[in-house]
Amino acid sequence: MTTQNLDLTHDHAADYNWIYDNLVCEYDPANRVMQFNMNTQPRPNFTPALMHDIRSFQQSVVQVSEEYKNQGEESPFDFLVLGSAIPGVYSLGGDLGFFLDCIRGGKRQVLEDYAILCIDVLYDNYVNLNQHLRTVALIEGDALGAAFEAALSCDVIIAEKGVKIGFPEVVFNMFPGMGAYSFLSRRIAPAQVECMINTGRMFTSDELHDMGVIDILAEPGEAKLALRQFVRKHDRSAMTRDAVLAMREVVLPLTYEELKRIVMLWVDSAMALPDRDLRMMERLVKAQSRKMHAA
Repeated sequence: MTTQNLDLTHDHAADYNWIYDNLVCEYDPANRVMQFNMNTQPRPNFTPALMHDIRSFQQSVVQVSEEYKNQGEESPFDFLVLGSAIPGVYSLGGDLGFFLDCIRGGKRQVLEDYAILCIDVLYDNYVNLNQHLRTVALIEGDALGAAFEAALSCDVIIAEKGVKIGFPEVVFNMFPGMGAYSFLSRRIAPAQVECMINTGRMFTSDELHDMGVIDILAEPGEAKLALRQFVRKHDRSAMTRDAVLAMREVVLPLTYEELKRIVMLWVDSAMALPDRDLRMMERLVKAQSRKMHAA
């Protein structure tokens, strides 16, 4: 998608209708909120196509914001919200079928290109696209592996009570390599992060809220209401909230190089997986497909 034909006046901001194969975008002009909802088929995973769509979306947000600035106006985006268009599921994580194809086919460069694309997307989200905006994860269903990583790259995480969140990669002898350790260790102690990764335990959003990982806990079915309430409250205390996030970056800075070194370790590990672990990965793909078909 390109933004060449968009009318960049505030009077027509509601006309934004960005169409992607794997994203559903919704713009709220009153609150200056752009929500982009993941919508991959047949399984809700972080496929290469989804990552390319998110990358294109990010570039469009930057382009529009810069064009507004060049016209002497404020950007129409104060908040970018990462959600899901699939009821009951935020995302089941990485595209295991794609991983299997790359590993069994010896396609290291293809897997590496995907991994780099992932950290490009998540790092830019973490630094708010270098724009004056805030990123929010809106979790209304289970968020596993890469989905949890994506949420952690946001400034604020809103989750409904009772959803399951965690890093199950240890089941097939892997680990979350697209920023999990880096993002999460800036919210809780590294020892807790390592325990979460090593055990593969699934947590409820309630538990993660008590740990300080989830920022806002919403009643089931009320995540969007919680988002609207957050936006209103943020406007009243924007300077304080912005300063706190700026201080976090001063005290606990995150570099792109840190993410790249870790993701290359992930690629090395994936390409070295023995067949027994690949068979387990294959069983998980089939289980995910059955689950989505039953739903």
